[in-house]
Amino acid sequence: MFAHERIEQIINFLNKEGKVVVKELSSKFNVSEDCIRKDLKSLEKQGILKRTYGGAVLTRKTAHYNDIANRKNVHIEAKKKIAQKAFDLIEDRETIFLDISTTNILLAELISKSNKNITIVTNMIDIIKCFSNNNVKVIGIGGIFSKELEGFVGSAAIESIAKYKVDKAFVGSCGVNIFDRSITTFDVEDGNTKKAIINSGKKVYLVMESKKFYFDGTYKFADIYDINAVISDEQPNDDICNILKEADVDII
Repeated sequence: MFAHERIEQIINFLNKEGKVVVKELSSKFNVSEDCIRKDLKSLEKQGILKRTYGGAVLTRKTAHYNDIANRKNVHIEAKKKIAQKAFDLIEDRETIFLDISTTNILLAELISKSNKNITIVTNMIDIIKCFSNNNVKVIGIGGIFSKELEGFVGSAAIESIAKYKVDKAFVGSCGVNIFDRSITTFDVEDGNTKKAIINSGKKVYLVMESKKFYFDGTYKFADIYDINAVISDEQPNDDICNILKEADVDII
């Protein structure tokens, strides 16, 4: 195996697990531990990882801001898995809140094609549109319309949301830092609105791709103790699962 191929695989391990161990990599690639340390030193210079005693951890990144229109067509398969898992949790006669989230659009589409007898509260235009030819009861939350988010946020929306107590709230996020327990987004008004949605839910589910455990937004709107579960496309590494378990947060 060439050095660049080995480094490529090390990066893949980091993205999946969040950390690597020198001894394990040495055994896997059948090279010396010094060789692996040189690989890790090279990756550290590129800002990809931070070396630790006996290994390295993935350097946390700030997610790039994209408006909703640009996010709709990325990571579709992962979002479909999440949407299906969320759909399976919804029971008849429940009232649920669907936050501004491209994953929640896919969840709304699943609901619109089903026979579930539920009420949906939402502040997102695309979600409302999913039920234009459907018998599902939809309650639209007004407020300041954000073109970038294609939904309503701000003080008027927060005041309206506070009047509801829903069975389940499904909330999106730009990133979760499991180590400082923060859940983040980019827009302050969006973050404050998400916080109100969390407060309205008897059970709160964070819907997000597993890669977002390694990214941060710029505005913290909640921490992991505020939610009941994370619904993701795949299980994160054991360290993340253990921290979630300690915080009494399920991973679905």
